[in-house]
Amino acid sequence: MRVNERIRAKEVRLISADGNQLGIVPLREALDAAEKDGMDLVEVAPNSSPPVCRIMDYGKYKYQTSKKVQGGKKKGKAFQVKEIKLRPHTEEHDLGFKIRNLKKFLEKKARVKVSVIFRGREMAYMDAGVELLKRISEEVEDLGTVEQPPTREGWRLTMVLVPK
Repeated sequence: MRVNERIRAKEVRLISADGNQLGIVPLREALDAAEKDGMDLVEVAPNSSPPVCRIMDYGKYKYQTSKKVQGGKKKGKAFQVKEIKLRPHTEEHDLGFKIRNLKKFLEKKARVKVSVIFRGREMAYMDAGVELLKRISEEVEDLGTVEQPPTREGWRLTMVLVPK
């Protein structure tokens, strides 16, 4: 945005600080009016003929727009997705450790993607992977629900859990 002396047009359509249209005036007159009010002249529509300029506090305007952007970022980040990776023949102790972490993620309101990764001839044990995911979903049913049931994606079997 062009502000004050950076505006290059000879004439501008001027809008006052309270939103009233003051008509088409020479640039120098518009700058004087803005300076008299103790504010800035900001070009809000540079492509129109003549360009539209508004008398406003530019610092306050920049601050408000940055706050709007930050507010939009906060709203867009509702869920974080965590991933836990397993193998079809994961040992009991390791599985308990992974389930404990999964419960912590669900308590912190994060989505959890549980993946069982198969390598080589392990693809023959696809049913073992399905049973493993079913067991995990039963153990965490008090904290979360299954959003996406176990589905095969190439060499992996995935399931998505969401917090209750």
